[in-house]
Amino acid sequence: MTRTLRERHAAAMGRLKDDEDVWVATADARGVPCLVPLSFWWDGEELWLATRRTNPTGRNLESSGRVRLSLGHTRDLVLIDGTARVVDFARLPDGVGDAFAAKAEWDPRGDGPSYAFYAIRPQWVQAWGTLPEMRDRDLMKEGVWLF
Repeated sequence: MTRTLRERHAAAMGRLKDDEDVWVATADARGVPCLVPLSFWWDGEELWLATRRTNPTGRNLESSGRVRLSLGHTRDLVLIDGTARVVDFARLPDGVGDAFAAKAEWDPRGDGPSYAFYAIRPQWVQAWGTLPEMRDRDLMKEGVWLF
């Protein structure tokens, strides 16, 4: 069965709320890719990730500000292209650190200053489950929901 745009949006929102981890794809200035799974928390507008600023993912997020995220599996997929900004612990909005820690069952604020949070703002979102949904898979373009 082919789902409507609204049904796929609802499914994507469910994944953002309930999934614990997301695949995070970045690249360095030379185009060398990096793909890692990270825990995340969705606040309704941005996905919040945490990783070391010194590892490839942290360096890539800070230098390019670009990221591709993947939730789900190949028959129920949400792809998100977004912009990233680093947020030091001292500048973290109220409630973000605690909400992230509760969902991830890990609080990076206790693991030292090499860690930071990254706020990912979606710019392009696609969701599909089966081949018939591929044609109308865009849910968001240029940061605007398409319905």
